[in-house]
Amino acid sequence: MKNILEVCLSPDLGGLEIHVKDLTKFLGVKAILNPKGKVKELFTKEYINFETIGRYSFIKLAQIIDENKIDVVHINWTKDIPIAVLAKLISKQKPKIVQTRNMNMTRFKDDFYHKFLYKNISTIVGISTKVSEQLNKFIPQDVRPKIITWYSGVPKPILIDENRKKELKDSFGIKDEFIVCIVARIHQQKGQHIVLEAVEKLRNDGINAKTLVVGHYMDKSYFEELREKYKNDIFTGFASNANELIQISDCKVMATKNETFGMAIMDAMRCGVCVLGSDSGGPLESIEDMKTGLHFKTMNSNDLYHKLKLIYENKELREKLALAGQEKANREYDNITQFGKLKEILQKA
Repeated sequence: MKNILEVCLSPDLGGLEIHVKDLTKFLGVKAILNPKGKVKELFTKEYINFETIGRYSFIKLAQIIDENKIDVVHINWTKDIPIAVLAKLISKQKPKIVQTRNMNMTRFKDDFYHKFLYKNISTIVGISTKVSEQLNKFIPQDVRPKIITWYSGVPKPILIDENRKKELKDSFGIKDEFIVCIVARIHQQKGQHIVLEAVEKLRNDGINAKTLVVGHYMDKSYFEELREKYKNDIFTGFASNANELIQISDCKVMATKNETFGMAIMDAMRCGVCVLGSDSGGPLESIEDMKTGLHFKTMNSNDLYHKLKLIYENKELREKLALAGQEKANREYDNITQFGKLKEILQKA
């Protein structure tokens, strides 16, 4: 068995960082984290083995690689590529580098700097067919690592009972409103404003609806602007119980401009909640329109409003989509199954 080291020096706390935490726990390996990273607290809380180094401490990373006889360094955050490559080159162990690519690639990487980096990466795992296609398109063939498509997964949710749902609803002052949920970092690219606009249009139609906005802000002024403009809606900030909040919602929306795949969609599907996703990027792969959820025109609040109105007025359709989505997610996006497949990829690197 090859010795694997997880590296994630991101300072943030979102889907990517939580994924690294869950994968590290599954693999039973050590992770290298940013000392100022927000995910560090979750590692500590769950007793997951980790060590911290500075963002640019490639010499220290090389020492860790050699001391632990690491065969494979696995990175998830794109900005970790340079430090991983430099650490590999000065280490005695010379581990293979595997990157899981979570973001879109939008331009050619044919300059000397990028060629140097990609020449030293063994494998890149694209988290969707679209991402893998981009990798093959934009990385020159003579330095292109092996490209593998792998779909992530999410844990089986703990389904809450009616008493817990009532408790949560009471805490937010929710009564019998139609609740539209969005779970994401609050950022213009994530499309919270599109969802808020669409729900406002529902209210203008006389529909008793609220948006449940779950996630921490990247830009405080943007967050305050939204909260001031949409005083009828609910902003929770970062929530460790996002799955519970999804379960008190009537539907879950992914409104990102160009999402690579979107684990928040899978969370909602596994919870048995109807999902809607923009018609670009990942949701085109994870959601089958009118079968396991609904698509709407990207960054188009009017189209989203019409789709929300459709499932508000047609509860039977909403429940049918939710059930079909749950069955698909349980079958294809279970995190233990998918982590097992990723482990095989890392072992074969």
